[in-house]
Amino acid sequence: MSDLRTTPLHDRHVALGASFTDFGGWSMPVRHTSDLAEHHAVRQTAGLFDISHMAEFLVTGAGAAAFLDYALAGRIGAMKVGKAKYSLLLSDAGGVIDDVIVYRTGEDYFVVISNAGNRALVAEAFSERAARAPISAAFVAGSPDVPEFFGTVVGADAARIEDISDQVALIAVQGPRAREVLTATDGIDGLNPALADLGYYAWSAGTFQGASLFVARTGYTGEDGFELLVPNDAAPALWDALLAAGTPLGVVPAGLASRDTLRLEAGMPLHGHELSDQILPAQAGLGRAVAMDKDDFVGQGALAAASADLPVLVGLVSEGRRAGRAGYAVFADAEGGEPVGEITSGALSPTLGHPIAMAFVPSDLAAPGTELFIDVRGTRIPATVTALPFYRRNS
Repeated sequence: MSDLRTTPLHDRHVALGASFTDFGGWSMPVRHTSDLAEHHAVRQTAGLFDISHMAEFLVTGAGAAAFLDYALAGRIGAMKVGKAKYSLLLSDAGGVIDDVIVYRTGEDYFVVISNAGNRALVAEAFSERAARAPISAAFVAGSPDVPEFFGTVVGADAARIEDISDQVALIAVQGPRAREVLTATDGIDGLNPALADLGYYAWSAGTFQGASLFVARTGYTGEDGFELLVPNDAAPALWDALLAAGTPLGVVPAGLASRDTLRLEAGMPLHGHELSDQILPAQAGLGRAVAMDKDDFVGQGALAAASADLPVLVGLVSEGRRAGRAGYAVFADAEGGEPVGEITSGALSPTLGHPIAMAFVPSDLAAPGTELFIDVRGTRIPATVTALPFYRRNS
């Protein structure tokens, strides 16, 4: 793993005895203790995740909103300052290059967070779109300076897109006690709005030991929680402070293995599994993330012309302990016949106690209650189509 990138928290994970894996070119902790323990901690108390491998882009200028409306599928310009929005970066053919979260941190300031493995693709797409956007826009290389997360730009009708991924770290606190953890963390000051007043898919500005701190009430686990963006230099001390505050509450460091089973239970798509540049948003159940009535955005024409008779994403539940995994074939019959679909993600659900999976199948087999069969190492296991998500938190 010597050629892999490491996050500013790598030494903390080593000290905690974590096991590592190659994830998108990064050496990332897959677990610190056990997958099940970390999964259950997030569902019952909270887990602490290092997600500093994610990519961040700062989009600023009086034309920033117009540029993002053109570059992304969602209606970004209508967002209020202080809010966040899930959106999609589409290819000209309408496929999903990446799914992102956009935060409006000022009238002319936006932070866009994308998946680590797609950083280069997103940067390339933003750069290319800046060259052909209906407003003046320019993609620039990241500055070595710590970026300003918030502000208002006064100037010409133009946009500036900057990759700030190398300057910042991202830590997630996820679970029903996440807010208690942040409230008890020494060094976090001046959050505005206060955590108690922070709505879902909204953010708060503050400081940690004097460093700029961005706290968003977002996550990827199906639980309530927060994601904290800080300059790299402040990340180790913030991790230590969060862990010190959380340990008495039952909070544990968590890795990618539990993050994957948590997001699967919550029915959240993962790029490279449920999303790709060959999958249209509607196929993955993400039609709501596309504002087809916008004047113009990349991929709009292809989506308007797309066939309605395409495979769609469904949830599958089965009994026993044998779970379908990514790549396993799905059949309509217990014996014979050709595959009708393929598992994209699957696992034995730690929370629910039975196998769950997501798969693309023909639309005429997608109704909840439809019986299908998963080929698990040569044995066809009955599976029932169910509405996503598999799990919802109580509040």
